[in-house]
Parts: sequence; structure tokens; C-alpha cells
Amino acid sequence: MTKLKPIKPVDRAPLLHVSAQESLRVFIVDNGLKASDPLPPESALAVQLGISRNSMREAIKALESVGVLETRRGVGVFVKEFSFQPLLDNLAYGLQDSLRDVDELRDIRRVLEVGLIERTVALITDDDIAALREVTERMRVKAMRDESFAEEDQSFHQLLFRCQNNRMLSGLLEIFWVAFYKASGLADLGNPSPLDTWRDHQSIVEAVAARDVTGARLRLDAHYRGIQDLVAINRERSAAADESAASPRNRKN
Repeated sequence: MTKLKPIKPVDRAPLLHVSAQESLRVFIVDNGLKASDPLPPESALAVQLGISRNSMREAIKALESVGVLETRRGVGVFVKEFSFQPLLDNLAYGLQDSLRDVDELRDIRRVLEVGLIERTVALITDDDIAALREVTERMRVKAMRDESFAEEDQSFHQLLFRCQNNRMLSGLLEIFWVAFYKASGLADLGNPSPLDTWRDHQSIVEAVAARDVTGARLRLDAHYRGIQDLVAINRERSAAADESAASPRNRKN
């Protein structure tokens, strides 16, 4: 007799509030609801779905946490304007222990910026260039003092692509910058050559100001190679610290 393959277990049915979340998403799409449009009262939604108000309340709270809905106390539940903020809040936390993900995130950021710099060169205004030069000057001042200029770095990359007037791009750049910066440990790493980092940014600005697409691409790419080296230094220091802490002579009896 042929041996039978084992029977597959029955998949567990999703929890009611999970099913309710999907129903609410479909309701929003089917009715073409936009940001600030109200949903029916919580009690009415619960009746329509045939679930308890507690399950409906859990579903609404879950969708609030990911930025789909917002509850206005004493008023009702509304569709929330789309935002990357929930993803921004959680991405760095999710990546904090994965060095491979940090590398991949850096590569995505590099490809995104290098690939779009040509459009910036075509669209950038004198005001944008002036703003970039102002930021890089603040970097120089802090670099001379051997101070961190993380805020200026973040502003620089946003300003570089501001002329494209692309909210999706701005949101992605923000996500990639913050998540990478936190997850890679750069926030806790002393830059061994802050003046070189400042010069990287200055050279990018001047290439863009000269409408030199090839130069801007090369300088952006070189900047990201410098970031890769900086992260490598951070890893070596962390590994050395962990090894030292694990050494028998450093263990308490």
C-alpha cells in the first residue's frame, strides 16, 4: 500500500478585528473616500460587519497605528492623509540588528539619488543652490570644530531634490536617511574625517551648480563609498568592543 502524505492542518481563521481591518480598507476604496472624509459611526460599522464594538474598535485602532484612519475625540473616525511617518517610525527599529539590511538600504539610497540627480541638474534654481551652499557652510563650521552635522546632512539631501517637487521622493529620502542613519550606528560614531565629508557635499553642490551631470553623479557615488567606509569602521569598533567584553580576563568571577 502506498504511503499517504500527511494531511495539511486547517489554517486558523483570522481574528475578527483583523478581518474588520481589511473590510474597512475595502470600504474606503470602494467608496472613493479621501483624506478627512468621515466613516460611518463605529456602532453602525460593527452592525454592518456583524461583529462586536470591541472588535471594531480594535480594528480602527490598528488602522490608526499605520496612518490609515484618525479618531477625532467627540467627532468621529476619519480617513487620514497619506504619510510615510508610520513607516519612518518603525523602519529603523526593525533594521537595527541587521547589518545586511543596512548595506541594502545604503545601496537603495545611492541608486535613488545618483539616478535622479540629472533631473535636479535640469530643474534646480539659484535659490536652491544658495540654500545648499548655506547648509554646506554650516557643515564646514561644525567640521572645523570636530562637531557632528547630522541635521545639516539630512537637510542637504532634501534640498538637493526639493526642486523636483515630488512628495513621494521626499518621503522616501527621509525614510532612507533616518532609517539608515539610526540602524547603521552613525549617530554614535565619531567621524574620523569630518572635513572630508564636508568637501564631499561641497563638491556635489558645485557640480550641480555647474550643470555638470556626470560630475554630480560621480561625486554622489564617491560620497556613498565614503559612507560605506565609515560604517565599516563602526562595525570594526563594535566587533572589537564585543570581543573585549567577552574576553575571560574582562569577565567578573
